[in-house]
Amino acid sequence: MVLLARLYNKLMSGQFAVTVEMDPPKGADPRKTLEKVRKFSDRVDAVNVADCPMANVRMSPITVAHLIQRDANVEAIFHLTCRDRNVIGLQAELLGAAGLGVRNILALRGDEPTRGDHPEARGVFEVDTPGLIRLAAELNHSRTVAGSGLERGTELAIGCAANPTARDLEFEVSRLEAKIEAGAHFVQTQPLFDLRDLERWLTKIQGRIKVPILYGVMPLKNYNFAVHLNNNVPGIDVPSWIVDRLRNGAKGEGIRIAAELIKSMAPLVSGVHIFPMNSPERVVALLQALDETRGFEKEAVAGGAR
Repeated sequence: MVLLARLYNKLMSGQFAVTVEMDPPKGADPRKTLEKVRKFSDRVDAVNVADCPMANVRMSPITVAHLIQRDANVEAIFHLTCRDRNVIGLQAELLGAAGLGVRNILALRGDEPTRGDHPEARGVFEVDTPGLIRLAAELNHSRTVAGSGLERGTELAIGCAANPTARDLEFEVSRLEAKIEAGAHFVQTQPLFDLRDLERWLTKIQGRIKVPILYGVMPLKNYNFAVHLNNNVPGIDVPSWIVDRLRNGAKGEGIRIAAELIKSMAPLVSGVHIFPMNSPERVVALLQALDETRGFEKEAVAGGAR
């Protein structure tokens, strides 16, 4: 089987990659989302589309991913969670995405329904994240997870998530190893805010993780938003020194902090994954910062580090 996704091939060839995460529309009109993506589509390698983020109803990520590829001319990565579908539904979604030419997936557990706008809804969670990855890998081998043969298999590049700032790094790396063993080809991480966290993570994964990793960067809006993240969003930890800098800094301080981080981490990693909170302007600002680092020399990629 040959994986056709350009992002995957770029990562495996050792080239630096940039991806951006966007939320799908809250409704049936995709035009505003497409307009945002077009503002940076020629400067990034792929656009992630979340799957009902925070368990709130949004347009199907596969539909949005297909439209982004068709109308904005950039590869897309659709998120697929274990939350809303059983193994039959998950496989049907993956086959449908492949039929539309969307070949990048990010496999996730998904937020609990109680966090979202339908708190009474029931989560499915028939498989966990390694189980979902294994299911996608089986489709790549032209068979269902139950062993039935397919007339034609998929050519999915399977991504998974990791948190480099987790309190228990050993547990986090062990979980990541299980996802890779199940068949994941690449990793996109939760946002990093401090280069020291990246350095600790790179030390921890050295010799253990051998697939490309794109590291998350989030340009924070302001002080209040940073406090909100610390208090309400699991897996994100904004250091106190950044919170203080946002409190005392001028407008745009969050973008300046993120730009500084990108410049520092770019020589060390396989790529970055930008969380712009649906703002194309933040994407463009960080891409400009990244352009200023393009003189760094590429070394062999090992464990997600250059």
